[in-house]
Amino acid sequence: MSTAEQPEFVAVDDYLAAEELATTKSEYIDGWVRAMSGANTRHNIVKGNCFGLLYVHLRGKPCRPFDSDMRLRIRQERRMRFYYPDVQVVCESSAPTDVNQDQPVLIIEVLSRSTRAYDLDEKLNAYLSIPSLEYYVILEQLLPLAIVLRRTRHDNLNVGNLNEGFLRESYEGLDTIIDLPIIACKLPLREIYEGVEFTSTSVQEPE
Repeated sequence: MSTAEQPEFVAVDDYLAAEELATTKSEYIDGWVRAMSGANTRHNIVKGNCFGLLYVHLRGKPCRPFDSDMRLRIRQERRMRFYYPDVQVVCESSAPTDVNQDQPVLIIEVLSRSTRAYDLDEKLNAYLSIPSLEYYVILEQLLPLAIVLRRTRHDNLNVGNLNEGFLRESYEGLDTIIDLPIIACKLPLREIYEGVEFTSTSVQEPE
């Protein structure tokens, strides 16, 4: 990449000031700002179902869900990132007036063509670096399939990179259920995908 093609570095304070005035959301990755595109109907149905399920399960309990209007702040050594996850659950919330959350126990992202590469690589590594995170749930749109990165509890685990310390699980089919015992919640895929029409191979609406 030539110097002319490299994105302009943006300071954290400048990004935050711009976000306060912006009519659309942007993510911040170590000095680089990425505008977020709108999501299709199917994406929003799946995201909304997840939020609704979590809201019902967690109502009256210490943990609570937030949708993609709530910003996630990830502090790393000499770096800072800000994302807007589709859904996050927080048990130790920031102050009521704060516009950022720092300690999610669960993050859910619904894959799309425009976000797949980020969700499965860049965001995955950033999310798994969060000390409080217990689960990262990645949901497909075109079929009832979830990938869950679940924090392990092995005392003798040799942590050599960001992905170690998490167990990767696959859940496929409408009859499967994701168990999230840390927050005493179960997410049936049938309810996650309620309102999404499937054929034998994919949803009726092409991606």
